[in-house]
Amino acid sequence: TQMKTAPPPLKVVKGHGVLLELEDGRQILDCISSWWVTIHGHSHPVLADALYQQAQQLEHVIFAGFTHAPAEQLARRLLTHLPASLTRVFFSDNGSTAIEVALKMAYQYWRNQKEPQRKTFLSFEGGYHGDTIGAMSIGRGSSWWQRFRPLMFDTELVPFPATFDDDLQVETKETQVLEKLERLLKRRGDRYAGIFIEPLVQGAGGMRLCRPQFLQALTQLARQFNVLVIYDEVMTGFGRTGDLFACLKSATVPDLICLSKGLSGGCLPLSVTVATEDIYHAFCGDDLGQTFYHGHSYTGNPLACATGVASLDLLEQNPDAYRRLESLHRQFLDRWLRDHPRLEHVRVCGTIAAMDVKTDSASGYFNAIGPILKARFLAEGFLLRPLGNTLYLMPPYCITTSQLESIYQVIRRVLDSL
Repeated sequence: TQMKTAPPPLKVVKGHGVLLELEDGRQILDCISSWWVTIHGHSHPVLADALYQQAQQLEHVIFAGFTHAPAEQLARRLLTHLPASLTRVFFSDNGSTAIEVALKMAYQYWRNQKEPQRKTFLSFEGGYHGDTIGAMSIGRGSSWWQRFRPLMFDTELVPFPATFDDDLQVETKETQVLEKLERLLKRRGDRYAGIFIEPLVQGAGGMRLCRPQFLQALTQLARQFNVLVIYDEVMTGFGRTGDLFACLKSATVPDLICLSKGLSGGCLPLSVTVATEDIYHAFCGDDLGQTFYHGHSYTGNPLACATGVASLDLLEQNPDAYRRLESLHRQFLDRWLRDHPRLEHVRVCGTIAAMDVKTDSASGYFNAIGPILKARFLAEGFLLRPLGNTLYLMPPYCITTSQLESIYQVIRRVLDSL
């Protein structure tokens, strides 16, 4: 936020379900789960009780040489839902940090395996993996990081085969990307440590979708050249794509997976990087130089882990809460927006719906229509935060059918008023 030109921030005094109450008494419908974290809605009583109960037992303890029940329970429960080859859980604090852990883990894995030449990472154009230096380096296609380029390490970018409803060119785009990637791997496959991707949906890059078929071909190709596959499921995890994880929906298995955002149900900062047994054992030995040295003060925080366990309870008890949303998105898109002349590239993946607003200027994060749309939606009582000219919906799973339809109705009204 540019503080000189931004309007004063709105003061929130209360949240309940999908609604935020402002200091002046206005209510705002949170259409984006407050940056995609509040998957069950605000002030959920189950999460609040888990937090309260845990706070009476243990609020925090150093996670080096110690452990505790909430972290162990959360780790075990997570592993029951992930592919069987993912067996080792490393705790940290947020999505960017989970990515940094994966970067360091992949790099050191190859050094421990006596292949130190494997130090280059591949990633996809338009990807976003966080705001720390390592995360920016693999998401270097993002235009708002230009001033930090001298600090970033070199990575290699390949195009992302972004698709949308009724895309007749999707197979051609996928083939071109895979062919380019194969050429890179054939030329010097032994220098690559890993390939990062946001599976099925690139989030901050504009809610750009790819197909499960692409991920299947990608993982097969990476394995052929012994390159680690690293999934950034910080946003796509915990039901967002219509299955509990994008790797499950796409029937693919990464070597490392990064999870955060919905991990604690949106209550507290928490993240994990989950690795295979093979990666874990590359660090396990008598040589202290093989150790993975990485830690944070609040790693494995008991309060956050307790809400994570409670959040998994909610997801397991009512999977229809997130599974139902894709059909509702498509129903309301057809009813209210499908034929709108200002829209193109409509797309849906699970709980996420996105569309691009046609403008006279170039598409992207800095398209001037974004702030205009955001202000008009707020005036109507809806928190929608366009990514430039990309409008998207990512509501909490507790949203009712009528509340979801009201978002589509307000989008129609605002588009008609442009």
